[in-house]
Amino acid sequence: MNTKIEKYNNIWVKREDLFSIAGVNGGKVRSCWKLMQGSKGVVTAGSRKSPQVNIVASIAKELGIPCYAHTPCGELGEELLLAKSKGANIIQEKPGYNGVIISRARKHAEQIGYLEVPFGMICNTSVEETRNQVKDIPEGVKRIVITVGSGMSLAGLLHGLQDLNLDIPILGVVVGKNPIKTLNKYAPFFWNKNVTLIESGVDYHKEVYSTWNGIKLDPIYEAKCVQFLQDGDLFWIIGVRESV
Repeated sequence: MNTKIEKYNNIWVKREDLFSIAGVNGGKVRSCWKLMQGSKGVVTAGSRKSPQVNIVASIAKELGIPCYAHTPCGELGEELLLAKSKGANIIQEKPGYNGVIISRARKHAEQIGYLEVPFGMICNTSVEETRNQVKDIPEGVKRIVITVGSGMSLAGLLHGLQDLNLDIPILGVVVGKNPIKTLNKYAPFFWNKNVTLIESGVDYHKEVYSTWNGIKLDPIYEAKCVQFLQDGDLFWIIGVRESV
């Protein structure tokens, strides 16, 4: 099912945040749900601010399978506390660099024969699930604005636009690490022809709580895009964390 596109004054909004399974919302949830079907257990990795661990834990609980999550050491954020309350086994790593938690989650999954749900949902399933949502783009859209974390939603959006032969400029608001390496691997060739990447100007870990036209925005991701919106844009909302 395709999530709807709404219009507020002169800005359209793709409402991926309205897709919901197991109490969690967004395009990443759709990808994770598909990825986890048939698995006997899952292992993932996520930062203390990322909603990924809670998404994986919520779906694991819904499917009735065990869940392990590797995260950095430190105080658990709201999303990790929610994941823990749903039965996730939180394994805190020191040092907590992304490369460390990713490597240890992958080895853990291999050792116990569970599915690895990759950090940042960096996988072809994530690309395809977003790609399939690129439909019914209204006439008159001048530009698409999307937040860029891992880059997977942007990669899927680019493939979807290519499928429809749509030549619409994209502004990608980068909120985390540089996504170019990932985009080079998963996005279409010459993906940067119509894409402008711009830093959000806000530290990844800083939460910006914002409601835009009555829509609750994710404080790490979409809330940092609002300042860049212009008339004629399509604001692609990827999701919103449960703790908002």
